[in-house]
Amino acid sequence: MTRPEPRSAAYAAGPPTLADVAELAHVSRQTVSNALNNPDLLRPDTLERVQAAIAALGYTPNRAARNLRTRASHLIGMRFTPAQEGTANATMDRFVHSLVEASREAGYHVLLFAGHGGDALEGYDDLLRSTAVDAFVVTDTYLGNPQATWLEERGAPFVAFGRPWDQPEATHPWVDVDGAAGARMATEHLLAAGHERVAWIGWRKDSTIGEDRRSGWSGAMRDAGLPTTGLASRVEDTVASGAQAAAVLLDEARPSGFVCASDTLAMGVLHALGERGLAPGRDVAVVGFDDSQVAQVIPGGLTSVRQPLEQVAVEIVTALSGLLSHPPAPGPNTLLAPTLALRGTA
Repeated sequence: MTRPEPRSAAYAAGPPTLADVAELAHVSRQTVSNALNNPDLLRPDTLERVQAAIAALGYTPNRAARNLRTRASHLIGMRFTPAQEGTANATMDRFVHSLVEASREAGYHVLLFAGHGGDALEGYDDLLRSTAVDAFVVTDTYLGNPQATWLEERGAPFVAFGRPWDQPEATHPWVDVDGAAGARMATEHLLAAGHERVAWIGWRKDSTIGEDRRSGWSGAMRDAGLPTTGLASRVEDTVASGAQAAAVLLDEARPSGFVCASDTLAMGVLHALGERGLAPGRDVAVVGFDDSQVAQVIPGGLTSVRQPLEQVAVEIVTALSGLLSHPPAPGPNTLLAPTLALRGTA
């Protein structure tokens, strides 16, 4: 038998993957999977070639992939990062609570692991190798995040909360909320109330989620035949940045209403209005996004776009159950519509 060549430098960047074994043995990923789990399905020479590649690379299958058939752990892993200082965003807290409840009803438990530092993959490898999780929920789907590709290469099932923005050809299941529809709904609400100069404060251009929400504002303004030039600002997602952007827009564009990409930025607008003695809702309308607890408890309340996080959690668990069934039966990707929580600022 001809043995596979030694592992090349192309594989040296990290731990060997199932895809590496398939490439070295000149077989498909499914063949490698069969060699590990159903060796009787393969011809002896093919099995020997795959086993030689596994030995040459030092490949070790993770427990998550092996427990795919038995669902022995009933654990769903999710990386949880702390909220950023200076923001009003507690959306993930509400989502995690909803996910725990939906998972419990389906017979699973959620295992949270830390997400500190700039390494988006921190914790995944340790969890795959040391803990028998059945699957993952991925929540960071911003442009360039490597989690989806990394998990797919390792045969770990997962569902994403968020679309694969930079990988439209991706095949993993996802659930998301239509941010563009939410921002459009907020803008149309202000337009219906008689506002014609509605400003937008959003995130920087490299945020695909922020740009998606901005498209809802710009589309509603365009459909109403109203200009947007000079009425938009892109900033960091902090209260201070929102206040600074609002001050500039109030001086230069004089809008009668603001739609913001987050409640954090909307809180900044409220600060800027307060410094000028302007009353939100009476003098200038303000709409946030995410319907955070802050939006619900400030005097008069902040009108905000509310994401249906409870339904997101249910859809994610449904998709996970499909992935973990035998045979796997992944369902369709799901894009949910948000609603508008009306309060005193608009």
